Amino acid sequence: MSKLHHARHPRTAPAQTWGPRNPEAQASPSHPWPAQPQGIPPGQSPYQSEAATPLRRKRHRVFFWVFLAVQILFLIWVIAGAASGHGTPESCQGRTGARLQLCNDANDVGTTIGVGLIIGLWVAVDFILGITYLIYRVASRQPRV
Repeated sequence: MSKLHHARHPRTAPAQTWGPRNPEAQASPSHPWPAQPQGIPPGQSPYQSEAATPLRRKRHRVFFWVFLAVQILFLIWVIAGAASGHGTPESCQGRTGARLQLCNDANDVGTTIGVGLIIGLWVAVDFILGITYLIYRVASRQPRV
């Protein structure tokens, strides 16, 4: 570089000569900009102040509460369905012996089938809710940089 170039640009340092370096020269950086601090999250400027960063809102767990409400409703439905089969039904009144036993057994089988259908519907609704939640999470996640 010419002397004229150095006269125009006082910040540019003269070319370094080969040989042992001066330890005092290593302590001062040759450029005017400060080094970038470590640990800055990607996408955030190193010169952005702490007060300027947006505060993260607390996530409302709507799905969690809806899921719990569905579970409680199905649990109540299963208990009510199982309790409805208790005792002798009205259609079995007046029967005795083997016919009464057969009528009660048929009533118990019907109750079991009904509770089984409720539990099957419960599993299907939970599966649909789970798939819906996974699709929602994948669609709303932040893209990787």
